[in-house]
Amino acid sequence: MICGGKSYVSAPPAFSNDAKRLLVCTANSVSIFSTSTGLQITSLEGHKALVTSVTVVPASSQASKMLCFCWTTSLDGTIRYWDFSVPELMKTVDIQLPVHSMVIPSLLGQPLERDSKSRDLFAYVSVENIKVKDNKPVPTGGQILKCNLTKSRMAAGVILAETQQPEYITISSTGRFFGIRNKRKIHVWKVPEVESESVGAKRITLHHTKDLTVLAFHPIQRMVAAGDVTGRMLIWRGFGNRTFSVSGKETGKKSFEDEDKPGVRGNDDADSCSTWHWHPAEVIVLSFSFDGTYLYSGGKEGVLVVWQLDTEKRKYLPRIGSPLLYFTDSPDPLLASVSCADNQIHLLKMPSMEILKSISGIKLPCSFPDVCQGSNNGFSFNQNGGLVALRSENYSIQFYSLYDDCGICEVQICERNHQPSEELTVVVTVVALSLDGSLMSTAEVRSPEDGIGGLICLKFWDSELENKRFSLSTVVYEPHRDGGISALTFHPNRRMAVSTSYGGDFKIWVCNDGRQKIQGEQNSSWMCHSVGSYKKKSMNAATFSADGSVLAVAAETVITLWDPEQNILIAVIGETLTPIVNLSFAGDSEFLISVSQGSRPQLSVWSMTKLSVSWSYKLHVEAVACALDTSSFAVLALIPESVRLQFNDSTFQGRDGVILHFNANDPVPQNTWSVRKAQGGGLAFLRSKKSSNSSDGKFDHPWLVYINGDHEYTLFDPSGKEAQELSLTKQGSYHALEETGGKFGYQAIYGELPEFDSKVDQTLSAPSVPSQRPWETIFSGSSHELPPLSKLCSAFLESLLERRTVTSE
Repeated sequence: MICGGKSYVSAPPAFSNDAKRLLVCTANSVSIFSTSTGLQITSLEGHKALVTSVTVVPASSQASKMLCFCWTTSLDGTIRYWDFSVPELMKTVDIQLPVHSMVIPSLLGQPLERDSKSRDLFAYVSVENIKVKDNKPVPTGGQILKCNLTKSRMAAGVILAETQQPEYITISSTGRFFGIRNKRKIHVWKVPEVESESVGAKRITLHHTKDLTVLAFHPIQRMVAAGDVTGRMLIWRGFGNRTFSVSGKETGKKSFEDEDKPGVRGNDDADSCSTWHWHPAEVIVLSFSFDGTYLYSGGKEGVLVVWQLDTEKRKYLPRIGSPLLYFTDSPDPLLASVSCADNQIHLLKMPSMEILKSISGIKLPCSFPDVCQGSNNGFSFNQNGGLVALRSENYSIQFYSLYDDCGICEVQICERNHQPSEELTVVVTVVALSLDGSLMSTAEVRSPEDGIGGLICLKFWDSELENKRFSLSTVVYEPHRDGGISALTFHPNRRMAVSTSYGGDFKIWVCNDGRQKIQGEQNSSWMCHSVGSYKKKSMNAATFSADGSVLAVAAETVITLWDPEQNILIAVIGETLTPIVNLSFAGDSEFLISVSQGSRPQLSVWSMTKLSVSWSYKLHVEAVACALDTSSFAVLALIPESVRLQFNDSTFQGRDGVILHFNANDPVPQNTWSVRKAQGGGLAFLRSKKSSNSSDGKFDHPWLVYINGDHEYTLFDPSGKEAQELSLTKQGSYHALEETGGKFGYQAIYGELPEFDSKVDQTLSAPSVPSQRPWETIFSGSSHELPPLSKLCSAFLESLLERRTVTSE
């Protein structure tokens, strides 16, 4: 069984202490990637529900950078402690409440040298409050609670806040303050100097006129920033000077009087509040740089903005291509990451913000206009290559390997910049692949502006099987004048395709046989071969028989059979109660599978020898998959809500669909599996060669792949025992971490120096440098090749010093 397709952006990632690993929350596990290669190294398996946060235990000195421990939280109600270098589970804390977020202040304040009076480790968690009603757990809202991780128990009676829903907790880099946003307010707590189960935390509240979306703490000053739904950013300076005791470096700072607090609303405890505005929509990302000089912000427009705090000047990382979700700093000031809504994590070289590597997951489902809702749910399968093609919001098609669980390439269908989802003007509606994967066809719709300028475009693409890169071959504007394209399908063994239209016709397209090469590049073009229609009825689906001799086209509630070569109507069979939206030939074209949706859905199996229905079921079918070499097929059907309401939740356990595996000759299913997130899902049979060096080209028995509505998938053998339960746990090979020696001083900034050869007579080349102290050659060389001493010496001396954390009383 092969599983994959998980989201990498459900929660913020975390860097290891040496910045060589990135820990990513991935469904019920934590995937660990190498920051140098972008490949997965290992994973932490054990949680039973979605992992919501990961907190790496920081190192206290240069020598302990290899410390590889972390805490994770999950909706399964547990907090777990891991050694992720092995990986190994060290401890489990069961609090029996779904945990959405967690911070551990003492890890940031004094990592390994906690006060002897406070040896217990405390965490503040954001949980979902669950109450039992009618013997059923019912979520009632969110709470901020205190947890003793050392003794594995909650602090009794300590409830810091109650919210309408669980909120994400943000903590300052020093561990002194943490806060949440709550509608139009920000709650900020100060962590007590001495932690205990009976001591809570002092709190202040800052107010705003709009709903707030995100907040961030300054690493040095008493400053907190927040973003709102309108794209504005507010910065409160000197917060908590009246409520929180002032100590250390902040002692003696002037606090504004109540009547002299510019920008502060009401009696809020802050010295001043300023407002910045650049983003056109809500602010989603907000983070200060490690030294507090810059503020990073981002949102739906897909642009990372860098603000200089002193001057308010801006610079940008544009054209990322997707809304931003999280910005994460690393212990290495030259490395950071930004997570995007298209399931990608980009590793950035700071401060230039150059994208070094990208960790790409499968494209997540996105909301498209109703005009593009087709029967294939936005993806198509390459059955021979084990690939799936998915459309995305940035006008591209992603090719994803189901066997390797990684992206192969992306094809930009329309050359346009990323736009927020509510402003989409061009949408890819249908995508289809040929049987061998060398051809692709797409349909796109350009929405009219003020009723003018609407356009439907059909495109054909060619590729070489070796490099999997597609190039545009032919563009057809307005292929069907009276309606949009409802379906696309390719001939099984010829360069022929069919497009159907809601307007009442279908067109057969053929590619020129003489594929000439112009200037070293392959050139091919497609042209319309013939046009067909049936009583001006809407054509909703089409499919070719196994040998391509018969073309079946659904004309609303009837099925029409055509000779594609001569475009002659052969027969008209059956009639369903609601329009047919999907057609597929099963076996050696002995049977035809039709799917009707609507108020009276139906799955029908038609006999091609008798031209009549063989058997049928009243099912709401979401997807159909037919094996190419056998008579078996599978359907993904939704379980009616009325049926689920008749039973309690323990019967279905969140499963809303069922996969039925049939032989076309028998109405009794051979296998059945209940699945989750069936709506918007898909099915396909895939063929894999017996071995990579097989010369006969024969294929092993087919595999069945199920993709759910969140684009998580399971690939399994439907005839094997391992297919009895569909789990979503990755079982794949991992890549080794490329261990490289630590670079300090000159090498960390300017690269490696030539190797020192101890056999060379140093008295001839550098008489002033003792041969027993070769490290001093770092300052040798021509003056124009070395940086100024003001830069070089400080970095070199810093690498020789041991960092120690000092806290003021």
